[in-house]
Amino acid sequence: MHIDHVGIATEEAGELADLYADLFDAPVAHEEEFDGLRVVFLEFGESYFELLEPLEDGTISRYLDGNGPGIHHVALETGDVRAALDTARDHGVELIDDDPRPGAWGHDVAFLHPKSTGGVLIEFVEH
Repeated sequence: MHIDHVGIATEEAGELADLYADLFDAPVAHEEEFDGLRVVFLEFGESYFELLEPLEDGTISRYLDGNGPGIHHVALETGDVRAALDTARDHGVELIDDDPRPGAWGHDVAFLHPKSTGGVLIEFVEH
């Protein structure tokens, strides 16, 4: 596995994307509206920053209310999300998703609970 992306919660994805594009020479690789969010992926070599702007009440808007903007999760690329979930289960890791679900950019994803992963929300992304 390798780091696919770092999810960053923000109130304004466009402004942050512009800043990061100028500051880090990180071009926008993909944009979409998905699951009540505006999602912007910025390319950093073989990894991405995923900017998450809520368009309606939901997980990210509640995260911003409680924590403010910042890193929300770290996503690891896997060729098989189900197998990655099985490995996590075998190691006693609490799952948020028992089964993969549709994610941004058309990928199947699943999340591990931060209580079991050192306080870090981990996402598996199948490519």
